[in-house]
Amino acid sequence: MTGRAMRGLRIFIAGVVAILLLAACERGDDSAGAASARAASTSAEPVVLTALVWAPDWSEEMHRVVDAFTLVHPEVRINLQFMIGNSVEENLKPRAATDSLPDIFSVNASPYTATLADQGLLADIGDTRAWGNMLEILQREWTSPGGRRYGIPSGLATTLIYYNRDMFARAGIATPPTDFDSFLAAGAALRKAGLVPLALSGGFPNMLGNGPFSYGFANLIAARVPDWRTRIANGTLQLDNPDGVAIFTRLRTLVERKMVQADCLRAGYDSTLRQFAEGRAAMTFQGTWAAGTLMNGRGMHVGVFVPPWNDRGQPLRPVLGSETGFAVGQHGSARHRQAAAQFLDFLYGPGMPIWQSKRQNIPPFRVIPSDVRGDPALFALVDEMKRDAATDNAPGLYYSMLPVNTIEVLHPLLQGVLSGSQTPARAARILQDSITEQARLSAR
Repeated sequence: MTGRAMRGLRIFIAGVVAILLLAACERGDDSAGAASARAASTSAEPVVLTALVWAPDWSEEMHRVVDAFTLVHPEVRINLQFMIGNSVEENLKPRAATDSLPDIFSVNASPYTATLADQGLLADIGDTRAWGNMLEILQREWTSPGGRRYGIPSGLATTLIYYNRDMFARAGIATPPTDFDSFLAAGAALRKAGLVPLALSGGFPNMLGNGPFSYGFANLIAARVPDWRTRIANGTLQLDNPDGVAIFTRLRTLVERKMVQADCLRAGYDSTLRQFAEGRAAMTFQGTWAAGTLMNGRGMHVGVFVPPWNDRGQPLRPVLGSETGFAVGQHGSARHRQAAAQFLDFLYGPGMPIWQSKRQNIPPFRVIPSDVRGDPALFALVDEMKRDAATDNAPGLYYSMLPVNTIEVLHPLLQGVLSGSQTPARAARILQDSITEQARLSAR
């Protein structure tokens, strides 16, 4: 090979080597970039949300919802805790006072929660899909005076009397009672047949408020005082009168007429559900949120009727409102609020069958998913109550209408009257004084 040819070959080989080296460098740069991107993705800190939830009858299902959500959203973690005590509000008050509310937490549609929203402690969640599908009457209830859309309820709520149809037949009761006197007469017939008439959660004052108090207030106060909401707000609602005293007298009457189980004063929420579901009581006073347990007792034929806390000859006034729902805290970062809102849409979307299939409660939505479970007769009864409530200025459950500090006053009053340690007249006066005092403090 000539010298010129040799020099040409060396130049050619050098060029090829340079091209290969350049290509290798480019590939190395691409691989490094991809690796860097992957490292950045995997090293990004996950969003850690705190959640404080009121779920006395569905805590296991809530855990399953959280697990399902984090499987779909691995970039989010949720530290789940459950509320304790007798009310949502007693769990929230110390946290709200120190501006340390969690990212996600249970709330009620109430003047107290609406105030927290207008104080800027609750985020506006009106852009979520769940809010957009809510019934209009519930959207109004969950909008604060300042216009903040602060929560989404777990369902449309009321309390009902669940009854064992076979036990009623055994006692010769052909139709459910329609006023308080006939309710007591039904209890007497059930006792005569050797049955426990009513399982009542005397050890859990929340249910005494949701049940006997709420229906007593609706039929004895709200039915006769059209501006009762205004009077609670300005502290002028009178309860130390025969109608106010009668709310508590009817509760005490359940004990005096031996309507309730022997251990009523110690009976908690779960034990009362079991007593009815196991066929050890003919009736129980419980919420629509417990329908999954109560309507499906072992071999039982269960019906429901509106609690007849009305006087004979007077129309029966319904109680209808919202179940406890969920809110998002405002204090967290925008990323936290966005992830919390994502969770709510999951809870009321893909995650809803996990918990609704157990509870069989009534969804709060305009368009109800096809996989929603529930008893058709119960759903139809609540639909009828909904129509009546629209024209009756009907109150919701007690926690939605009373001042938050008055709720804490009411709980021991209800248990005291039930046990006989507090007179109905004294209880009515103390409740009235609390409402007046809370209005005075709010006006400062």
